[in-house]
Amino acid sequence: MAKKDLDWGNLGFNYMPCDYSYVCNYKDGAWEEGGLTDDHTLTLSEDAGIFHYCQEIFEGLKAYTTEDGSIVCFRPDLNAQRMYDSAERLVMPPFPIDKFVDAVKQVVAANADWVPPFGSGATLYIRPFMVATGNVIGVKPADEYQFRIFVTPVGPYFKGGDTSVKLAIAKYDRAAPHGTGNIKAGLNYAMSLLAVTEAHNAGYAENMYLDSQSRTYVEETGGANIIFVDKQGNLVVPQSATDSILPSITRRSLVVVARDILGMNVIERPVKFEEVLAGDFVECGLCGTAAVISPVEKVEGDGVDVTFPDCVGTSGPVMKKLRETLTAIQTCAAEDPFGWVCKIS
Repeated sequence: MAKKDLDWGNLGFNYMPCDYSYVCNYKDGAWEEGGLTDDHTLTLSEDAGIFHYCQEIFEGLKAYTTEDGSIVCFRPDLNAQRMYDSAERLVMPPFPIDKFVDAVKQVVAANADWVPPFGSGATLYIRPFMVATGNVIGVKPADEYQFRIFVTPVGPYFKGGDTSVKLAIAKYDRAAPHGTGNIKAGLNYAMSLLAVTEAHNAGYAENMYLDSQSRTYVEETGGANIIFVDKQGNLVVPQSATDSILPSITRRSLVVVARDILGMNVIERPVKFEEVLAGDFVECGLCGTAAVISPVEKVEGDGVDVTFPDCVGTSGPVMKKLRETLTAIQTCAAEDPFGWVCKIS
């Protein structure tokens, strides 16, 4: 196997078409067998349900080259389950979990030359998604769908790697109570585009969203979950009483790493924004597939100016240890005691 001739150490987080994608269609009440394709385009009717009623869901995971040259990915079964749950919420036909994992293995193996080499700092990003392709003019679910996976080599999500970022307090709401905030649907991200554009224009990396019902509790950012470390060294993980926070696979894995490997005390609970204002937390991080953990130095906006003292400039000691431990498991540089790593080749 010969890797592609790319400047692996300087990749951005951008789309680069690779050799193969995976495609599978749903029609007449059943999923077809599906398989690889070298066609990276979709041709749809102007009346396809995706264009009118936003039946679209997606996932994101990564493949890595290990030190011994193997290719692995991380917990694809959880991505499969989350996509299954997302489909049910939007009245789409769930893609079978075992079929999802097999499709990931197929498309990564077929694009093995595009998986960045070990130590490059880059990864192969894997994007499964499903859209309504059937014609639908009345407000109702479509009757035909397409599931696809494309892959693309990427560098760090936030430029600067382990450099701390600043967040703005969002003046918009991300998700309604008992709405769709806990599923990975494109419609949620469309709602965040104005907010993140305004944040970027003002010099911020992202927004911190508060709950839309009371604007009292911390929820997440437009593209990542939020975690904190308090003054006592506890890992504090915000939860929502109204199912409006996405169940990040990275966040759930970090909780296990913190508790079962690093021996930390982990507290999962609703977090009041007034705790942030009071300076109760010494570290803050954004966690997700793309960023793993990105340290947060400051939160600002409308009279708010909070600094997390242990994350000035770069990750604090807890975030750094969490990131190092999780990425070591993901790349097989450390023992995987949980069976999370899925070997591709």
